[in-house]
Amino acid sequence: MAQEEIYDVVIIGAGHNGTTTAAYLAKSGLSVCVLEERPESGGAQETAEPMAGVRIQPHAIANYGGSAPGWEQLELWKYGFRMDWNPNVPVEHHFGERYMYTRDGLSLVTDKDKMGWAKIACMFAGPHAYRDLMRATFWCPPHPPHVELDEYTIPFMQVYKQHEPEVWTRELLEMTMFDLMDEYLETEPFKVNQAYIALSSGGHGHMEGVAIPALCSVATVGPPATAKPVAARGNMHGYYHALFRCAVANGAVFRTCCPVEEILISNGRATGVRLRDDATWATKVIRARKAVISAAHIKPTFLDLIGPRHLDAGFLQRIKDLSLKGGSLYMSHYYTREQLRYRPEYRSSPDNVSFTGAFFNMESREIYFKNVENVLGRQENLTLSPDEAMWGIVASAIYDPTNPQCTRPDRCINGPLWMMVPTPQYNVDGADAMDRDEEKKRWDEFMRASFACVVENLDDDNLIRVISDTPYEQEMRNTGMLGGSWYGIRCDRDQWWNERPLPELARYRVPGIDGLYLAHQSAAHPGGLCLMAVGYNLMHILIEDGVAEPGDWWYASPWYIPEEGKRSAARN
Repeated sequence: MAQEEIYDVVIIGAGHNGTTTAAYLAKSGLSVCVLEERPESGGAQETAEPMAGVRIQPHAIANYGGSAPGWEQLELWKYGFRMDWNPNVPVEHHFGERYMYTRDGLSLVTDKDKMGWAKIACMFAGPHAYRDLMRATFWCPPHPPHVELDEYTIPFMQVYKQHEPEVWTRELLEMTMFDLMDEYLETEPFKVNQAYIALSSGGHGHMEGVAIPALCSVATVGPPATAKPVAARGNMHGYYHALFRCAVANGAVFRTCCPVEEILISNGRATGVRLRDDATWATKVIRARKAVISAAHIKPTFLDLIGPRHLDAGFLQRIKDLSLKGGSLYMSHYYTREQLRYRPEYRSSPDNVSFTGAFFNMESREIYFKNVENVLGRQENLTLSPDEAMWGIVASAIYDPTNPQCTRPDRCINGPLWMMVPTPQYNVDGADAMDRDEEKKRWDEFMRASFACVVENLDDDNLIRVISDTPYEQEMRNTGMLGGSWYGIRCDRDQWWNERPLPELARYRVPGIDGLYLAHQSAAHPGGLCLMAVGYNLMHILIEDGVAEPGDWWYASPWYIPEEGKRSAARN
């Protein structure tokens, strides 16, 4: 049997970033092999079935990618994906009556709130302004080091200058998301709600200098980018299936149960990988003619797969020092005999009884910072009261009727309910603190008590089972989610765009090692779950370096600036 195989490109990790990159490169005509440690591909795009007829999403559920060029470039509709919003068709923006959930009941979102949010998200500035703001923020590679970053060169600033000149000001680059919202919005609960969504989506609403990335991490997951968190063909899992089919249809090869032991480097160039002895594929060395791409987490990539023989000791120490303190998520699903009902104080009308989802507790900035202090500061467990905890939940009512969470007769499931919790690696009680039986019971009861602030029938007669997923369990299920989180590392000014995760790595290349590139959310802009963003951005760099030559279907970011002396990824 052959001891080696050879492809143009070898990709480590078959999560959505690795698979996106594979789809782009395979469509460009390259031979691509994708190696995945787990028994199945997809990473956080997982749908699990803990019992027959009950499906849950323990990780990613929301479509953070309605503005992605990849829908068009990779033609995912050909491979089975359907969503509620067509990114090529202008959307009529509609704001119905909305409320925020506080301890005292519902807080009405005012017209000033709605119009202010629409303005700073460029919703009323023409049919493509909103899309352009999302693309400029997420779907655009960082500028080369020689480009000075200011209000005239940063892509999202150019979008504001063109479409919303009243919003454009140099001060945007110094603001927190709260600073920006204070200028344009009215009610405190609406501001807190948006900042909390940013916090749990990767961009921190309280960090200076990332007001627009935080704003866009909220805007890209809501209307008009996608009409529902769950589209007609099975949300993120369905998206991944279409992406995977696209890559395979264009010739990419996927091998699961194939953990990589080492990235092979010869004379300063990445030449392939060596599989671990327990990999199910007999051929243990897989060579790469053009490039090796790591879509694995940044720390194991450099500390385990490359190692000190090929890297400067000071650089390795900086990798070790990268903070994982972006926070983690504890996820719970609630399996009940009957549908949950709002408490009277959370009904927008006497007839509005059925539970359709909520974000709680959004009443004040004081509550927001109390949660942030608990999660990112003290890293302690359960120091809040249940009515102070902040969380969001996706209700079964917002799933498409053709794709319900629960198909069991006379049974219901709502979830996930997600709550920001301490990152396992920094938890003062130890990495496995939440997974000890008694502690996990306490967390489940705490989250149930907090959820019961909003719904009235979460009692023992109705509740059959709580299906929970701690950050450490998420990490063990999906090795790419170090810290139990999909953001990987902090999303603040120090690790954003040209700084992410370190300045010399920001454009996906590895200094000192030719042919080695990064494609994981912890090691590449933008991080988080912006669908197809890392793969699209990386394509610019691979084209510059002569690795890929896509066809007429490709178009580059209009804000992209190539490296000096390199070919441009923009087609003539």
